[in-house]
Amino acid sequence: MVTQVRTSVEDRIGTVLLDGPDRMNAISVETTDQLLLTLEELGNSPDVGVIVITGSGRAFSAGGDVKVMHDMTSMTYENYLHIMQPTQRLPGLIRSLPRVVIAQLNGVAAGAGLAIAAACDMRIAGTSARFTTAFGKVGFSGDCGISWTLTRLVGTAKAREMMLLGEMLGAEEALKLGLINKLVADDALEADTRAIAARIANGPVVAYQYMKANLLAAETEPLQAVVNLEAMHQTRAFMTDDHREAIAAFAEKRAPCFAGR
Repeated sequence: MVTQVRTSVEDRIGTVLLDGPDRMNAISVETTDQLLLTLEELGNSPDVGVIVITGSGRAFSAGGDVKVMHDMTSMTYENYLHIMQPTQRLPGLIRSLPRVVIAQLNGVAAGAGLAIAAACDMRIAGTSARFTTAFGKVGFSGDCGISWTLTRLVGTAKAREMMLLGEMLGAEEALKLGLINKLVADDALEADTRAIAARIANGPVVAYQYMKANLLAAETEPLQAVVNLEAMHQTRAFMTDDHREAIAAFAEKRAPCFAGR
């Protein structure tokens, strides 16, 4: 059965569930297509302030569906490159969405599953989470932006080690490497993730949108280009209702009540 993408929105938190527990939420072309449509919809919805991606059962995602790969071995170069297009789009979409995207890592994140998590803005893992690139084990070189994101998260030396050896990392080591942002007990994972998500969803989401854009630019652009971008975005944030509310709340010695505009 192909992994389905389920969505829900509650308290301004949009949840994206990879639902194929019998295959450890393996990702097919159809799954990727669903993810693209879902993320674009949630990321541009005025009712959503943050997005959480997680998996069903004991895995976040085991990566590409190996059973489907078996049926694709006779494809031509051109045909295979064509079906790779959704995968090529996914990491850039996650990083450029106007909403913060959090990976809630409830188990194994391997291959493309790890790549999706690495593209997210934050990664919160339970203690049973494990991580591996896994591409070499199926004779692949890696996709879904894994070379770019992994290098920036753990550094060039460790990224090379992880890609070339494909060894499984435990959650504690992933935290030490900076691969994940926060490690919590398995039974607290959902509650802790939702607490962080709620904090963001009820915050100045327009400002967060510009923060994401600034940080993305900072990974590739020279200093002055980023400084110029920050000035433009700061000016736009200055004009928001949320900024005015924050200033009023400070003067009145109360907590601000942000409206996301």
